[in-house]
Amino acid sequence: MSWLEKYDKEDYYLTEEGYLVFTEIYHRKRGHCCQSNCRHCPWKIKKNNLANSSSQIENIQKSEE
Repeated sequence: MSWLEKYDKEDYYLTEEGYLVFTEIYHRKRGHCCQSNCRHCPWKIKKNNLANSSSQIENIQKSEE
């Protein structure tokens, strides 16, 4: 079993360089920001703003409820 088989096809794509990139769909399924500055993060938190990220995530999650 390939390690990619644990993900749905809508969850990722492979770049020309062979990198795995998770889609916004995957991030929303996961349900939280990992603070890794992911390309398709629906929360759009940038690395230079991590000091306030916890409160931003809480505010976003509350607004989505």
